[in-house]
Amino acid sequence: MKETLIDLKERRSCRKYTTEQVAEEALNAVLEAATYAPTGHGQQSPVMVVVQEPGMVARLSKLNAQIMNTTRDPFYGAPTAVVVFEDTSNSTGHEDACMVMANLLNAAHAVGLGSCWINRGRQMFELPEGAGIKASWGLGENMAGLAVCILGHPAEGGILEAKPRKDGYIIRA
Repeated sequence: MKETLIDLKERRSCRKYTTEQVAEEALNAVLEAATYAPTGHGQQSPVMVVVQEPGMVARLSKLNAQIMNTTRDPFYGAPTAVVVFEDTSNSTGHEDACMVMANLLNAAHAVGLGSCWINRGRQMFELPEGAGIKASWGLGENMAGLAVCILGHPAEGGILEAKPRKDGYIIRA
């Protein structure tokens, strides 16, 4: 239990990656951990789509950048993107998908990978190009993009120190 608590406190978002692809063994460990995320009534409603093909990762990054009206890479050069979809027909679909994202981020740290939660998943897959990509993955209308968990090996300077915890973060009632 001590190692888990340390991992939870030490994990930080990575915003600069090497070009080295994530090894299959590490990726599978991260993905398996994500499948054990708590979900409402154990329904396991989220879906993860793993993207490692460089052209598709770049395409997804460009879609995300388009929403922000920028040309910079919002995926920070990460070689792997795990797109998490929420089931909008499920009453806990959003929360379930958030828990999957949390497990992805924490598991990545536990196996020595960098990760970052990239927002704008819903908007990405509402764009015509994104909707086409989603359809090509066989996902129905009830599946909405939540976020993208980017993964890779941290480059120098990619992970910053944690900020001090704010006063009043915890209130005991």
